[in-house]
Formats: sequence, C-alpha cells, structure tokens
Amino acid sequence: MITLGIETSCDETAVGLVEGGRAILGHSLVSSVAFHQQYGGVVPEIACRHHVELITYCVDDALRQAGLRLPDVGLVAVTYGPGLAGALLIGLAAAKSLSFGLRVPLVGVNHLQAHLYAALLGAGQSPVADRPRGPARRPTAWPARAVGLIVSGGHTALARLDGLTRYTVMGQTRDDAVGEAFDKVAKLLGLGYPGGPAIERIAAAGDPSRLAFSTPKIRGGTPWDFSFSGIKTAALRDVQQAQQAGTFDDRFRADLAASFQHAVVEELVAKGVSACRAAAARTLIVGGGVIANQVLRGRLAEACRAARIRLRMPPVALSTDNAAMVAGLGYQLHAVCGVTSPLTLTAEPNLGMR
Repeated sequence: MITLGIETSCDETAVGLVEGGRAILGHSLVSSVAFHQQYGGVVPEIACRHHVELITYCVDDALRQAGLRLPDVGLVAVTYGPGLAGALLIGLAAAKSLSFGLRVPLVGVNHLQAHLYAALLGAGQSPVADRPRGPARRPTAWPARAVGLIVSGGHTALARLDGLTRYTVMGQTRDDAVGEAFDKVAKLLGLGYPGGPAIERIAAAGDPSRLAFSTPKIRGGTPWDFSFSGIKTAALRDVQQAQQAGTFDDRFRADLAASFQHAVVEELVAKGVSACRAAAARTLIVGGGVIANQVLRGRLAEACRAARIRLRMPPVALSTDNAAMVAGLGYQLHAVCGVTSPLTLTAEPNLGMR
C-alpha cells in the first residue's frame, strides 16, 4: 500500500509517499525558515501563510518524484499534533480533502512518535529511494524492549516503547527543550536562528573544557527528567562577564559554544543509556531535529556500543521534520493496529507522547 503523508506542524511544508511503511518513493519539503530568521524564531502567521501557498505544490512534487498519480494512493496520514495550531489545521484540511476525494482511509499521526519512527525508515538510504520491486515488506513494529529519546526544538523526552500505540514516558524536560536551549544560547552569541547548526559549526574550533557547565539535580519527577534552563542562564552570565572584561571575542564564543554543546550532549547520552538499563531495553531509538548534530550522534554511538545497546538513528536528512516519517508510521498504525481516524479529526497543539 502507498501512503501519502503530510507534515505541517511548524515551519516545514512536507509531503511524502511511502510504500509498505518503509520504502520512500517521493518526498517534497519546503521550509520557510528564511522568513523567520529576522525575528529570531518561528512566526506562526508567516508559517501558516507558506503552508497554504505550498501544500499543493508539495503534493504534486512528491507524486512527480515517485512517478505516481493520486489514484495510486491507498492511505493518507497527517500530523495532528503537537505543533502550531494554525499550521496543523492547514495540513489536516489538505489530508481530509485527499482522503474524502480519493475515498481512502485517514490516519492521524503523533509528530513525536513519528520522529522515532524515522529511525526505521530505510537507514543508510537517501531520503528518496528507488521504488522496490517485488512484494512490499511486512508491517514492522518497534523492536522488542526499546526506549525512545526525542530531542527537538520543542520537545525532549524519554519513553519506553511498548508497542505502536503504547508509550510509557520515563522522563521529559521540566523547562526548555534541548533545541530551544541551543537557539537561546546561539542568540546570546550573536549566531542567529536556527541556533543548533550555528553552535555546532563554531564549536568545532572551540575548547569544550574552558567553561564548566553542569545540569541541575532535579527535585521530584524521575531520574530521566531534563532541565536546560540553568545551562542557558549560566551561559548568559559568562557572556555578560566576558563583555564586561572585554574578552567577548571569536575565541570566547567558540569555547562557550563547545562547552555548552559538550554539557548538553553528555546529559542526553547519560540519561538515554541509563533509561535503557532501567527498562532492560536492548535498543535505543533516537529522533528529532537535534539528532542531526554530529557530536551527539558520535557520542551516542560510542556510549551505546560500550553499554551493548543497539542504537537506531535516522539519517540526517530524516532527522528534522519530514512527511516520510508521518507516512511510514501512519501505515503501521493502520496496517498493524487497525487505526483509522474520522474526518472530524482536529489539531491537538499540546499533544504529548501517548
């Protein structure tokens, strides 16, 4: 079965075509990030305007890449949360129209769960693979005894994956998400938006041991909760002190970026491995835009290898928001679990892991 997926939760307009839940036949993505950069973050009204303008183009472009027509689609999957309310509603309107017009089922997909599923989409392949010959692969659920780590601009969480529709949250951020912390520290350093790639770039020339950043001991909650607001505040203090001392130069900025990145990466890696041990999990699945960071990818690989934990990560091209992950998980939910959403499905901007 060919599934058409739609992703409009934030500033990317994306449409993907996936066969059998795994093989990516076509994928079209257009980001409006350039229009948000002057404001230092995503402006919902601008994102929504671009979704309206681009969604039809992305559908046509994905079909063209795959060499398919709309009647070839057997299922429509769409992100219904979490995300920006207006942006989600535009994707939902498009998905409902296609589902109704083609007379095919509609499946609503949780954006966070889709980020984890991206790791199961043809690892090692390019974002768009050649259409496979022969029978489609059988539906694939999560690996047995797995923990998922989500690291993105709006979310940081650890969950035990008990099935395609069963998630047990083990820990989550108590304040800033990790991607948000990267953006805020990048702003302090004058690096612009988005902050993650900019910090990674200048951190490569910095000394990660120059500045000592630590994560706070969290009272209450679970051992796998996260807090990044303290690191952000410490970075602000260091920047202010450097500015007063006249040492706020390129060397300082590179060292602060490297030190900040090191502290955040070590926190994510340590808690990811610890959660796997606590859950007796043999696999750690990681998803979200922050996993595009090469330092984080390298440290996760090292730590999981040492702990004898299998690591599943999406290729960098599928780490950020995309519609292939939505289509893939939507197929699994429908084929494995029998999930079908009504045309009354609506946006849930604050949807969590569930």
